[in-house]
Amino acid sequence: SRRECMIAGSPRHEMEMHVRLGADKNGIVRGIDLYTLSNTGAYGEHGPTTVGLSGHKSIPLYAKAEAYRFVYDVVYTNHMSSGAYRGYGATQGLFAVESAVNELAARLGIDPFEIRKRNIPREGEIMPAYYGQENTSCALEACLESVRRRIGWDEKYPCRDMGNGKVRAVGMGMAMQGSGINNVDVGSATLKLNDGGGYTLSIGAADMGTGCDTILAQIAAEALDCPLENISVLGADTDSSPYDSGSYASSTTYVTGKAVEQCALALREKITALAARMLACSEDDVLLTGSCAETADGEKSVSLGEIALASQCGNAIALEATVTHTSPISPPPFMVGAAEIELDRETGETQVVNFVAAVDCGTPINPNLARVQAEGGILQGIGMALTENITYDRRGMPAENSLMQYKIPTRQDIGRISVEFEASYEETGPYGAKSIGEVVINTPLPAIADAVYNATGKRFRELPITPEQIAMAAK
Repeated sequence: SRRECMIAGSPRHEMEMHVRLGADKNGIVRGIDLYTLSNTGAYGEHGPTTVGLSGHKSIPLYAKAEAYRFVYDVVYTNHMSSGAYRGYGATQGLFAVESAVNELAARLGIDPFEIRKRNIPREGEIMPAYYGQENTSCALEACLESVRRRIGWDEKYPCRDMGNGKVRAVGMGMAMQGSGINNVDVGSATLKLNDGGGYTLSIGAADMGTGCDTILAQIAAEALDCPLENISVLGADTDSSPYDSGSYASSTTYVTGKAVEQCALALREKITALAARMLACSEDDVLLTGSCAETADGEKSVSLGEIALASQCGNAIALEATVTHTSPISPPPFMVGAAEIELDRETGETQVVNFVAAVDCGTPINPNLARVQAEGGILQGIGMALTENITYDRRGMPAENSLMQYKIPTRQDIGRISVEFEASYEETGPYGAKSIGEVVINTPLPAIADAVYNATGKRFRELPITPEQIAMAAK
């Protein structure tokens, strides 16, 4: 039942963070000290791992820091067992660190966009707080410039009086995540040429509504130079699918997608080898198109259906391939977001009227699906910032046991969401792609919190920021 889902599910880890920043007068962050206390609930399945992302996915954004410290504790409590939720600890850490940087910018009298532009990691730099990994692809500066221009920051910052006790204010934040877990996540794909000249793609990654079946088919079609409709996808089935770690950790497009690309190229070589034998030419002289293989001079050709038929008699070349892939690195996607809110100073009611975001997810494989991912993540972040909350009674039972108490925002509760992409090219990803699944939830929290500060003059460091809290602060 819905009630059972609400009281026995696995919520995000409740975290309390203490942040100290040291910066020079120009806003260059020289030192970061972050302590995280994480509530894992009754059990600890995700306790040791989630807390790590609160620091490893926030501190590296400030690349000029000469010293950093990240310490954490994880505690058991008699509450629901906390689990994996989009953002996986990075969301909490980024809210804390980005809010602290916004406060630093206000103290120094530096524009929040400008202070970040002075501190961001650049492509080719080593990120010490990110496991010493090189920043292999980064369009973060372009994201900053895009969001600042599109939301009209210079005209709207910090606050405007709209009359009738209402004000409009803006705030911003930036974020990073990862693309799978390096040296851990495994993706696999099997491709075979069918009798009619089409292909069957078998994968072990489950499509949870993210569109990964479509994206992985697109990658295969690109490598095989054929129409998308020629690829039939067999979804995850542990009886027959090749092994895959699963659709988690923002890994599917980056890790499994690379396996699909490599698998399609391996199958392409096998098809070329058999076609060369049929065309009585060398493999180097075979051109494989979407529907046939032909000689370089264009004088002879055989269709893919004929090649598939030839493979069934007197043939030792199997027209199928299976590839398993893992990555030694986890290239981070980046995002910048800015929120414009309308706040009623008398009632504390707050609504997001405009949210503008720019995402660097490498080269997007499917921009439409990527945009929908971003819009959904932003909406979840808005809910976490303003309405969604879990409270417990003295016995440790959650009070929010229905959607009447646990208030999830709908499309009607917000104004306009605008998402654009600033492409970089990640060499280790399929056709330059990085992940997008989780990074998109992270920026609404610090952006909305800073917008509320610009509207009220008070910092709110606990989420959600409710109308009651705002109205009391105004009094």
